[in-house]
Amino acid sequence: MTIFKLACIQTNTGNDLAANLATVSGMVREAAANGATFVLTPEYTLMMDGSGRVMREQALPADGGTPLVELRALAQQLGIWLLIGSLTLRTQEERIANRSFLINSSGDVVASYDKIHMFDVTLPDGKVIRESSAYRPGERAVVTDTPWGKLGMTVCYDLRFPALFRLLAQAGAQMITVPSSFQRQTGKAHWHALLQARAIENGCYIIAPAMCGDHAGNRQTYGHTLVVNPWGEVVADGGDAPGIVYAEIDMARVAKVRGMIPSLTHDRAFDRP
Repeated sequence: MTIFKLACIQTNTGNDLAANLATVSGMVREAAANGATFVLTPEYTLMMDGSGRVMREQALPADGGTPLVELRALAQQLGIWLLIGSLTLRTQEERIANRSFLINSSGDVVASYDKIHMFDVTLPDGKVIRESSAYRPGERAVVTDTPWGKLGMTVCYDLRFPALFRLLAQAGAQMITVPSSFQRQTGKAHWHALLQARAIENGCYIIAPAMCGDHAGNRQTYGHTLVVNPWGEVVADGGDAPGIVYAEIDMARVAKVRGMIPSLTHDRAFDRP
């Protein structure tokens, strides 16, 4: 099976977990009813607040708690694969984990990934964000099997680190997920260009379900869920409002593009400056 239909859920998530879960579940059901066999949600799927304190206080148990159980049951009931862009989970230290989950059509968690790169930046308007003060960075890259091919997992700010994407592609990833809550200021300037570059560099599909709108705690996200094919063409763009973004994926395109430009086999060792 080389061709399949996927759906990315673009949401304006707030800090009411129960309401967020109901919204996401309803959109996932709609996507499955419309023929999507793989459905993906953004970073911070069930909880989004600009305050690190609020995110820590509202973090789920380390095992994902009841919400993850419900999402696993939903995938099984609908017979779909489901990528939960990320959930925030308590850890053994004060900082929390930002973890992405891949759930198969039997409701099993087949892979998980903790966001590696922390968003510690100063935005153009002077606003300072220090993600590392609230979140514990991950330490492990992840590539896993799906019915359609190998999938590499990243989250949001990881997008700015091409070495991670290169590693995933050279480990066999034919599609790479980038669930995000990309800042609006930087998104306008960099989002499309970075996602297209990662697809072109690695000859793979880049699938980036995104958060949109204004959120509690003075946070604004860019939206524009994107699906980019291995040639760097935008297959689908979610714009700036909540909704479901559909795309037909042809995995044969990956082999075709990599056959024409086999740059993944052309890396050479060289002396650092």
